[in-house]
Amino acid sequence: MSRRIILVHGDSDGVASGALAYAFFSARTDTQVFFTHPVGLLGDLKEFTRNGDDLLIADIALNETTAVDVLRLLEERGRYGNVVYIDHHPEPLGVSLSSVESINIVHDTCCSASELTFRYLVENGLDEEYSRVALYGAIGDYLDETPWVKKTLGEWDKRAVYLEAGVLTQALEGTRRDHEFKRRVVEYLSKNSLPSLNTAMVERALEQARRDEELRLWVKANTVVYGAVGYVVNPPGSVGKAANYARVYGRARIGVAVEERGETYVMSLRSDGSVDLNKVLRLMSREIPVMGGGHPFAAGARLEKRLFKDFLTKLNEAAGYPLDQ
Repeated sequence: MSRRIILVHGDSDGVASGALAYAFFSARTDTQVFFTHPVGLLGDLKEFTRNGDDLLIADIALNETTAVDVLRLLEERGRYGNVVYIDHHPEPLGVSLSSVESINIVHDTCCSASELTFRYLVENGLDEEYSRVALYGAIGDYLDETPWVKKTLGEWDKRAVYLEAGVLTQALEGTRRDHEFKRRVVEYLSKNSLPSLNTAMVERALEQARRDEELRLWVKANTVVYGAVGYVVNPPGSVGKAANYARVYGRARIGVAVEERGETYVMSLRSDGSVDLNKVLRLMSREIPVMGGGHPFAAGARLEKRLFKDFLTKLNEAAGYPLDQ
């Protein structure tokens, strides 16, 4: 009997996508959920999947340096099982997903991965009441202005949906790399259960709210401005939120938050809308050994710590900011 393997991102959009897939697949056969990210996708596919598995990958961008190898492996898996790749991040430069054979690709930058996953699975038999779960993911990913979201919110109590999305997003934010907890959340949401009725999720969400306020004040006091970039290193909380606060409090075009892991910097970036971070990072990867990408105004990257100054210089060049002024 073939296995069903779900690989998703660990944020609210990825978890909601995973819950939708789990609800669809779990009654059919053995289903396993793994959490991954663009840099780790290739290794995780090699480690956790095999030919003959049915795979669903959602909310995982293709990394510029490994995209070709990932697609080649997915094509191989697709010759032996059913493979579905669902994503809303821009394509890697020079890679056309439409040319990939033997796998089902749902790719559109229009909306959240959870919206795309819901629409795909509903066409294949998923109960339409799972739209509520998809809404949680869309709201958590700041993609709640699409026509589908606006229409679907009208089918539920909007205030209640935002409450549930907030509890889910905050609970996951405080979970970090606790994959076992996230698997339990996927299984819980796959029953279309409310996050606000889950004591563990509510407690984590409330604790995260307290930490977020501490983080905001810390970033306000510790942001360093380098040209058009405001940045912080090792913030005591979410690097995504810290990057946004660094942009705001640094009055900068780009905010960067860095988490130090040995000799590597893992970063989150936020733009004020004037710089396409996804394109900048993918082009930059051709010049220096940085791995990154994401959305135009919200992205992630990692590189060796020793290259951070060069990285900041290139970000300023991309922002059109001459550092000699």
